[in-house]
Amino acid sequence: MTVDRISLDFFRNYVHGEADFHPGVNVIAGENAQGKTNLLEAVAYLSSASSHRARFDRELIRHGVDHAFIKAGITSRGRQLILEADLHRGQRRQLRCNGVRLKTAGELSGLLRTVLFCPEDLYLIREGAEARRRFLDGCICQLRPRYAQALAEYKRLYQHKTRILKDAEEHPALLDTLDDFSLRMAQCGAILIHYRAHFIRRLHDAAPEIHRDCSGGREKLGLRYETVSTVTDPEAAPKALLPQLLAHQEAHRRAEIESRSCLSGPHKDELAVEIDGAPAKSYASQGQTRTAALALKLAARDIFYHDSEEWPVLLLDDVLSELDPRRQEFVLNRITSGQVFITCCEEEKLTRLREGRAFRVEGGRLIPS
Repeated sequence: MTVDRISLDFFRNYVHGEADFHPGVNVIAGENAQGKTNLLEAVAYLSSASSHRARFDRELIRHGVDHAFIKAGITSRGRQLILEADLHRGQRRQLRCNGVRLKTAGELSGLLRTVLFCPEDLYLIREGAEARRRFLDGCICQLRPRYAQALAEYKRLYQHKTRILKDAEEHPALLDTLDDFSLRMAQCGAILIHYRAHFIRRLHDAAPEIHRDCSGGREKLGLRYETVSTVTDPEAAPKALLPQLLAHQEAHRRAEIESRSCLSGPHKDELAVEIDGAPAKSYASQGQTRTAALALKLAARDIFYHDSEEWPVLLLDDVLSELDPRRQEFVLNRITSGQVFITCCEEEKLTRLREGRAFRVEGGRLIPS
């Protein structure tokens, strides 16, 4: 799986930029705030129709214009594909594959898979549960179209239900619609829990070994899925999970109305990370949290490969400069296969990497070195 070429128009600080990439390593060098991260963000957007830095698509459009355009030629499972994303202020985005419009972002699943590792991810373990849910969602959406669709629907229902709970005091009749929204949230939530449980099990199989290698065998990584308390087996079929979620909702119905917030559902899920049996969020050192974050990201990359027998495109956004030499060496030794994009300030520091291509970014212009 490779990104062979890309073209950007009015995306972030790019007026226009295009480049052909190497199927191995692509080094993207340049000073800060020139557009290195923006390029990786554009590649990642075509795999999930979402950005790790922007909540709304309009934030991706260059200031002063009304639209942005991303177009990439990719090779996926032996096929040559053209992916396009057309972004407009005040209008719904348009996604296309080989000129055919995609109805949902979930249809991108399996076409282009990426694993993005940025400096913020080094603090993935220390942040709140939302950060780890975002990590899970970003991975599973690329693997399972049904999950992506259920997640989008769940978020929409969550917003509606929250609005009902907040406005119910002034408009009590709104509570008549509450059960309907709760039911639909439970139906989507059962799908989310099912797929999250299976993905976390795969992480549990892969990440501890990676963590052990990176730490020199001195530490043991543990992962645990925490979800709705009435769920007895998260890996069960969504049909079996539904009545358990409904029971939890019913038990918290009064509390939700009084607190005016959704208290029941997988939007409160947690991927609990432990090191040597202790909660990593509370007790791990900075080095330990970075090793755990590395293990999760590299495990996700391995899972993607085993799922399709193609390496996902690995996007390393200035992450090596944030790691000590031992962890830098560990990462570089594990990226000897698949296509890799690495941003840095000086490409000379990456001369050890395998054959590839280097570019410089200056003021939103991509220049082959």
